[in-house]
Amino acid sequence: MENIQPAGIGARSDSASGAGVRKAGRVQAGLLVAGSCMPVLGAVLLAPVLPTLNQAFADTPGVAILVPLTLTLPALFVALFSPLAGWVADRVGRKQLLLFAMLAYTVFGTAPLWLGSLESIALSRVGVGIAEAAIMTCCTTLLTDYYAGEQRNKYLGLQTMVSALAATAFFALGGALGSISWRTPFWLYAASAVIVIPMVFKLWEPAKTQRTIAARTPVPWRQIAAPAAVTLFGGIVFYALIVHLPYVITALGVGDAALIGLAAAIASLATAAGAISFRFLAKLGTRNLLALAFGLAAVGLFLVSTAGNVPLAIAGAVVASAGTGVLLPTLLTWAVNGLEYQQRGRGTGIWTGTLFIGQFLTPIVIGVAAGAWGNLSVALGALGVACAVALLAVLLRGPRVVPAAH
Repeated sequence: MENIQPAGIGARSDSASGAGVRKAGRVQAGLLVAGSCMPVLGAVLLAPVLPTLNQAFADTPGVAILVPLTLTLPALFVALFSPLAGWVADRVGRKQLLLFAMLAYTVFGTAPLWLGSLESIALSRVGVGIAEAAIMTCCTTLLTDYYAGEQRNKYLGLQTMVSALAATAFFALGGALGSISWRTPFWLYAASAVIVIPMVFKLWEPAKTQRTIAARTPVPWRQIAAPAAVTLFGGIVFYALIVHLPYVITALGVGDAALIGLAAAIASLATAAGAISFRFLAKLGTRNLLALAFGLAAVGLFLVSTAGNVPLAIAGAVVASAGTGVLLPTLLTWAVNGLEYQQRGRGTGIWTGTLFIGQFLTPIVIGVAAGAWGNLSVALGALGVACAVALLAVLLRGPRVVPAAH
């Protein structure tokens, strides 16, 4: 009979599944968390140099569309290719795909250093997104393979926390390097070629003997569908303030880029705090954690939407970001707990894909709502109302327990 436990609580570790001899520790977790930061690098590094790119390729037809696409294309292709990456991870193996993707990330990521046209740069960003899909899926899958119980909660929370902090650091670093040249920030994509070296020696395939039957093990769609659907909405909530908080601060009369950056950094720290608290809150169970996360997001977004001054807007962003910091690891553990090893790559890929669809849709959804209602603050307030509705839905129909990981 299958054990039933709260979210994130596993019956045993899969780190030695199949082989029965190797046990993952901090080194493996550190490498996988570092790898998980690569998609964050791709998402925020170029934001500060977009105006410079506009100037550098001002004579290129369609520059107004192509330049923003260099930033958003990777997220779209992460969304599209993550389920495929999960299938390959289950069929071929996690480590092999991860190593290949890390090297491909360096090749495509640094390509704009020598590419001469904006069209070719945009095309290279497609390659970055496909590589990111495999990296994020494999890193997250290996974390759930290697660890269970409190260790899994700890490292999934750490993954979200480090990603939030990395976003702030990469944004600042991208701006500093971009002041030298618009090409300079692309050198940072070579970081994956450095990280992949210890990955070769310190990571392993958790259960090689089980890959042969992976293709015959179907994904339990009834189990993964609900977490994936909520994650699509959760992705929009998670990225709403990451994308739009600078506009809110600017609308309140602040033109100082340093102050705007400080507000974003404070919100990122709140996301990190929420993520790391997941380890200690996991015992509350999935339903209570989802209610807490959506409740904090609703209150925070309401404060941001009604703020008449910068301190109140930042306070609202802190509350909402703390909620979304709890939200992501909760959704992930809900999605993957109970999946067999042979299903876990595909399950994680589907989850990752829906999260990045949410990221890609965020500026579109909020932008359309702001245009329809004539105000960004109203659009963010409406998203807060949607979070309150999600809170009620979770309390009435949300998951009470999640099967233990095997």
